[in-house]
Amino acid sequence: MGRAFVYVILGGGVAAGYAALEFTRRGISHGELCIISEEPVPPYERPALSKGFLLPEAPSRLPSFHTCVGANEEILTPKWYKEHGIELVLGTRVKSVDIRRKTILTGSGETITYKILVIATGARALKLEEFGVKGSDSENVCYLRNLADANRLVNLVQSCPGGNAVVIGGGYIGMECAASLVINRVNVTMVFPEEHCMARLFTPKIASYYEEFYKSKGVNFVKGTILSSFDIDPNGKVTAVNLRDGSCLPADMVVVGIGIRPNTSLFEGQLTLEKGGIKVNGKMQSSNSSVYAVGDVAAFPVKLFGDSRRLEHVDSARKTARHAVAAIKEPSKAVEFDYLPFFYSRVFTLSWQFYGDNIGDVVHFGDFSGGTFGAYWVSNGHLVGSFLEGGTKEEYEAIAKATRLKPAIEDVAELERQGLVFALIASQKPPLSPPREVAGSSIVVERPIYAFHATAGVLLAASIAAFAYWYGRKRRRW
Repeated sequence: MGRAFVYVILGGGVAAGYAALEFTRRGISHGELCIISEEPVPPYERPALSKGFLLPEAPSRLPSFHTCVGANEEILTPKWYKEHGIELVLGTRVKSVDIRRKTILTGSGETITYKILVIATGARALKLEEFGVKGSDSENVCYLRNLADANRLVNLVQSCPGGNAVVIGGGYIGMECAASLVINRVNVTMVFPEEHCMARLFTPKIASYYEEFYKSKGVNFVKGTILSSFDIDPNGKVTAVNLRDGSCLPADMVVVGIGIRPNTSLFEGQLTLEKGGIKVNGKMQSSNSSVYAVGDVAAFPVKLFGDSRRLEHVDSARKTARHAVAAIKEPSKAVEFDYLPFFYSRVFTLSWQFYGDNIGDVVHFGDFSGGTFGAYWVSNGHLVGSFLEGGTKEEYEAIAKATRLKPAIEDVAELERQGLVFALIASQKPPLSPPREVAGSSIVVERPIYAFHATAGVLLAASIAAFAYWYGRKRRRW
């Protein structure tokens, strides 16, 4: 016996929850939609696992971080799914998917059929064994990808107060877990092969700021080397981490964050793959017209840069899910996805946001001694990326708008001089038209010719406002 649905969402991560909410908003009947997930609970906001979930005081627990609370939307509890007639098939492994026949075979032997499939299978954590290191099955070695991982990590932290933790990896998971462990009064050493943390995104100067901040909180860094083996006691517990440079680190627990790999194995040979994920068009539609892919597993066109990207971030998961459902429910109104790549993190008292692409020449600006600072990336004469630490809501919105506009930059020294003020001004520009140069500046600002005087007034007012805002912030710091 099997079940049949109009729509099936395969996967139970962030994207699945946002897709479900969008389906209900655009209209579905009870019994039309099904979510199949290996996890035993409905979709939740995965970023909470490396942040609030690990806090020693008032930690986040379900149902408080079910989707879609991360975007200030409804909290989709099990009751919500029941009230909307959405079938949850949880704790269920999928054995195979037949795209041609539109069938899904579960591990229990049930066949589920669909008319439209939304693939939201996400990605899995890379394991040490894939790099020739044994020991993942040790009781005090943790990964962090799902709720079970997070619970295991919390139990380990509580079992070794004041102990030693070795964090393998200097990316998102490594940095956020290290911060949470320090807050739990665990001694932390981070190990990664790159020259600095967050090497895929941060410049050396930006990374240096965060590394120094982490050091002030007690975190030690061992860079330029990798894990080679573990010392394991007779009980199967890791007692030390051996590095390739010959050093040995005592360990009561090990947290591994060395990247992820998209879950595409069910679709290999059936759908077109690209950049490690499932290739989709601007409507999130795969090479099969009845199949869509969203979130970490989807490689989609980024109009702003004219190429295809697979982005591993919660913001992309949320927005690709919504866009796919919009295209499914109203195909005649569907438009191409126009996404501005966005990444962020919040640790300790720090908070940064990045928009766009980190290619080309880098222009740093601001107060790297502990205030607001950031960077712009300039490629082929245009602003293509922006980073800001310690900004206000308005400032983050300004760098996002400025990055999307991709204004022409002729003088990077002038851009450095203006710093954040440039984004505040650029973000208030009217719609783009043939460019004109601003007097006294080598930065080209595009504006309508037909409204020259009005636009000049707007720019002048924005400049004065930006200067006043900057001066006010300086005064407050003094």
